[in-house]
Parts: sequence; C-alpha cells; structure tokens
Amino acid sequence: MNNKRNIKINVPVLTRVEGEGALELDIRDNEIETLNLRIFEPPRYFEKFLEGKSYKEVPDITARICGICPVAYQMSAVQALEALFQFSANDWIINMRRLLYCGEWIQSHSLHIHLLAAPDFLGFNNALEMSQQHPEIVHRGLRLQDLGNQLVSFLGGRSVHPVGVLPGGFYRSPTKAEANALLKSFDTAKDDCLELIEWTCSLNLPDTSQDFVAVSLRNENEYPMYSGRLVSSAGLDIDITEYENHFEEFQSPHSTALHAMHHGEPYFVGPLARINLNQDLIPQEALSILQKANINLPSKNIFHSIIARAVELYIAIKNAINLLQNYSPTDTPYFELDMQANTGMGCTEAPRGFLWHKYTTDENGYITYANIIPPTSQNQAQIERDLKLSIMQHGLTKTDDDLRHFSETIIRNYDPCISCATHFLKLKVNRHD
Repeated sequence: MNNKRNIKINVPVLTRVEGEGALELDIRDNEIETLNLRIFEPPRYFEKFLEGKSYKEVPDITARICGICPVAYQMSAVQALEALFQFSANDWIINMRRLLYCGEWIQSHSLHIHLLAAPDFLGFNNALEMSQQHPEIVHRGLRLQDLGNQLVSFLGGRSVHPVGVLPGGFYRSPTKAEANALLKSFDTAKDDCLELIEWTCSLNLPDTSQDFVAVSLRNENEYPMYSGRLVSSAGLDIDITEYENHFEEFQSPHSTALHAMHHGEPYFVGPLARINLNQDLIPQEALSILQKANINLPSKNIFHSIIARAVELYIAIKNAINLLQNYSPTDTPYFELDMQANTGMGCTEAPRGFLWHKYTTDENGYITYANIIPPTSQNQAQIERDLKLSIMQHGLTKTDDDLRHFSETIIRNYDPCISCATHFLKLKVNRHD
C-alpha cells in the first residue's frame, strides 16, 4: 500500500531572505520526484513604468526596484542609455561610478555575511539570537555596512535609493574635504576584511561538490564590477550586446519569477562565479588566506559563496580607499547627451550577479522599450538544481524540520533578492512510501 504523507511547515516571519517563497518536495521510493521552488513575487511592471518616460528619469525609477542594490540598477541603466546615445564617459565619471558601486558591494556583502548567512553556519535562528553569544560578529557587520552607507551617500545623496546619478555623469561633484573626511572612516576597514576572510574560511560549511556553469563579467584590467565581457566556465566569451543570442528567459508555471537558461542549461551568477572566473585579479593578500585554509579556486562548493563575498568585500574596500585617496573634484560632473532613436545595452555586476539592461528610445529621448534581467531570476533554475542535488546528498530520510532548515540554508546561500515581502519558506513534503 502507498501512503501519501503531506506535511506543511510554515515560517510566518523569516527576514533573512529578501522576499517570499515556498518549496514543495515530492519524495517517492527515496527519490525526489518533483522539486519546485515557488516564488510569490507579484508583477511590479517596472519595465512598463519606464515606457514613455524621459531617459533622464530611468536611473531614479530603476533604483526603486531594489532597496539593497539600487546602485546596480542605476549603473546598468546609465551604461545602456549612454551606449544608445553613443556617449563615452570620461575617467572621472567612470571612477566615481566604480566608487559608488564599491559602496553598494560593501553594504550588501556585509549585510548578507553577518546578519543573513552567519546564523545558519553557527547554529542560530537569527542574528539577534547570534548576537547574544557573538556580539563582535554583528558589530563588525554593522561597522562595515555603515561604511558602505556612507560611501553611497557620498555620491548618491543618500544611502537608500540614491539620486545622484544620471546618464552623462553625476548631478554634483563632492569636495575634496568631503572625500578626506570619508576616507578617515576606512582606517581599520582593510584589517577587518582580512580577518573576515579568515573567519569565513574557518566556518563549518557543508562539504559539497557539484559541477555548474559559472557566468560573470571579465575585465582584464580590473576585478569586474562596472564593465567587461561576459565569460563562463564553459568557454563563453562575448560582448554584452550578444547576451540574447546565448541566454533565454522563460516563465515556469510554478513561479512568478522568471527562469533563465544558457543554451538550455541552468547557470550560476554571483560572488563565487566571479572569483572562480577572475581569480588572477584577486589581491595576493586575500589569495594567501584562501590558500592557507585550503580553499582552492575554482571552487565547486556552492557554500564557498560566503567566503567569496568576504573576498569581494575586501576588494571593494581596497578599491574605495584607492579612489578616495586619489579623488579630485571636477567642474564638469555631467555632460548633455545627443538624443536619437536607437537601442542600447548595459551590463554590470550587482552583488548577486550580473545585471543586464536594454532600452530603446525615440528621437526625443523617451523610452519605447525596456528589458531588465536581474541576477536572482538568472539563478532561479540553478537554485532548484542545487536543491535537488544537495538534498539527495544530505539524505531524504532526514526529518522534515531538518530538510526545511537545510533547504533554507541552500537558498539563503544564493542571497536571492525576491522583492516586496518579509517572510520566506513554507515547505510541503509529499512522501510516497
């Protein structure tokens, strides 16, 4: 006789993931028959909001898509629009955009490492509970995140949904005195980050190994953040304008979040993908810590993502210090663009992976078409693939509570940004014995 066992486990408020979702497992004869990660993200229509708007409004509108990575949306947007209008940003504008982006990476990575992911690996339900025994971990995270906030405010006018960016440059150039004052806040930041890399390497992370296709930007001159070509561990090497020839989005019936595939297969974006594909651009002092801890690159352990974030946090801190030390104000932070009817694309590395934008305008600079491909939708198929492989390795005979927690840990490891919600995982397990 086959007995079907349905168990619903609800986590009504879980704030360690941005968004809401549910996982359904069908287990039959000790095999996973069905695994669906359901995302309940309602349509937000941002691309439609942009249609009919002036190109100058795009950075401020797209910044509202995400409160954690608004700079990423602004940077990909201005790149696409400047390509469309055939404008080449000068060194000052590009350096300031890189500096602003450093602030967002610092914000996002410090938040995820210390407050969202760390409790999973230290055995706590949340960061508040963890802070009772490890206050220094939470304090370090908040200290680093505050640096990121200050950096975003320096050029963006405020730390959340910044308003200092527009196609053609920035609305204002901060003074040298402002830059020097901000630089003083970075006195101990590099040491904090090197200690952070050592600490993440010491965590008791699940020891898993799997093959995956990593995709990221690659820039031969610097660690990728603001620009580069799209490359993969499978040999892809293309200009960002060729994205649509190699990747496709599709709607899965069990999720309102789009899935993406690379030549019909799931792929992986984010910090671990970036360090795997750009290990020669990682500072030696960070590489030495990884080598001492026997963390070999490229890594096939998805759980090494927390280590990758620590490495990238150090890179962002180091780049920010260098850019602030060499900062000089300018009298021309912004240039007018020559409007035309055209199509342009932009691609930068958000904290969670590359973010691709495409816009078409009419001759007056009004948007007639917009397409935005965020990192989380690109990782959706890979998350489901990882869940299936890792849960099988973990053991299907584990209790439902154990499976729920392990599944949440896997999903949180990707740091998905699922918009406009405050609770996360409901697990429904159907067991056919």
